[in-house]
Amino acid sequence: MAKVELTPLRPWDDFFPGSERFAKPDGKDLAKWNNRVVSNLLYYQTNYLALAIVVFLVVGFLNPLGMFTAMAVVSGVFLGSVWAGENRAVINNFKRHNPTAFVIAIMVASYILISMLGSVMVFMSAITLPLALIFAHASFRLRNMKNKLENKIEGAGLKRSPMGILLEALGQQEENFQKIQSFLEGKLKE
Repeated sequence: MAKVELTPLRPWDDFFPGSERFAKPDGKDLAKWNNRVVSNLLYYQTNYLALAIVVFLVVGFLNPLGMFTAMAVVSGVFLGSVWAGENRAVINNFKRHNPTAFVIAIMVASYILISMLGSVMVFMSAITLPLALIFAHASFRLRNMKNKLENKIEGAGLKRSPMGILLEALGQQEENFQKIQSFLEGKLKE
């Protein structure tokens, strides 16, 4: 197994090159849209991490107690959902068949718990805002050839990254791994 490596910070002109490299995703082809999002999450993960950290720090300085509460709740819900997905067959089956619904369920559960603790605005600004910005960029940013190549290397297991591990835990990459494994097995038989 390859060691975990953080991808390099992509230059600003690659991360945000101009309107010609952005396009509205095809809402009718959810598999293609999901593939674009996963590919961009893997390729731009360090840029997304930097964006999230900046928003996180700004909100954290404005409301440190609310930020700590929100971080603790989201971490607990995420770790609990990953544990349940690995140890409970019903949840694992749901996660495998409905990965997007599984992620939404984690976010909704986090929101409900945080609202009970009174830190909803911190959650909305510190967690939801970076996630919304990241999802919007990953949805609209068209992939380039280097992006596609990096994703194939990650998918083949030759390179591991923190985002790849996170997506795998959320069940977002199982299909990609199966496709690549089938492709490699076919090539080995030839």
